Amino acid sequence: MSTATLSATLRSESGKGAARALRRAGSVPAVIYGHKREPMSLSIVTRELERLLERVAAGSTVVELSIDGKVSRTIIREIQKHPFKKQLVHVDFQELVAGEKITVSIPLIIVGTSVGVRSSGGVLDQTLRELEVSVDPSSIPNHIDVDVSALDVGDSVHVRDLTLPEGITVITDADASVVVVAAPKVNATDAAADAAAASAEPEVLRAKKLADDAK
Repeated sequence: MSTATLSATLRSESGKGAARALRRAGSVPAVIYGHKREPMSLSIVTRELERLLERVAAGSTVVELSIDGKVSRTIIREIQKHPFKKQLVHVDFQELVAGEKITVSIPLIIVGTSVGVRSSGGVLDQTLRELEVSVDPSSIPNHIDVDVSALDVGDSVHVRDLTLPEGITVITDADASVVVVAAPKVNATDAAADAAAASAEPEVLRAKKLADDAK
C-alpha cells in the first residue's frame, strides 16, 4: 500500500469568488467527506499538492491529510483542472475507515518480455492500464503485475487471468482484455516488391524457353 502526507487548512469562506481569491493566493480549494462526518471545506498550498501528484498514483494512494494538526486517512476522489490552463481548480478527499471497503483503480504493470516479441517480432499491446476493484483501505496494493513472459504471437491476457492479492473484489469486466501479442506488421513496400518479383518470375522462364526453341 502506497501512502503520502499532505497538510491542509480549514476555510470558512465558500463560493466562486472566494475560490478564485484562494487560487490567486497560491492555494487550491478542497473538500473532505466520508464516514459519518459532515463535508469540510479546506485549502491546500498549490505547490505542495502539485509535488504530491507528480510522485503518486492519486487514485490508489492513501493520503494522510493533516488538517490543522489532526490527521485523517483519505484518498483523492476527484481532481478538477482548468479546461485549458495548467491549473488545479478543486480537489475532493474521501476519509477512509478500516473495514469499510472502497472502490479504487489499481495500475497494471507489465512484467517480463513476451516470447512472441523476443523470438517472432510480435507487437505487445496493453489494452487495459488500470483495474477497478473493491478493497479495504488497509490492503490497497501499489500495483498489480501482469507477467507476459509466456505469451506468443496471438496470445492474450484477460482480467480473469490475473493473479490478485487476497481480499480484492474485481469490478472490471472479467472478459476485458489486458494485453495481446499481435503478429508483426508487414511493410507494404516490401510486400509489393515480393509480389512483383513472384509474378515476374514465370515471364522470365517463358522468355528463356522461347529463346531456346528458336535456336
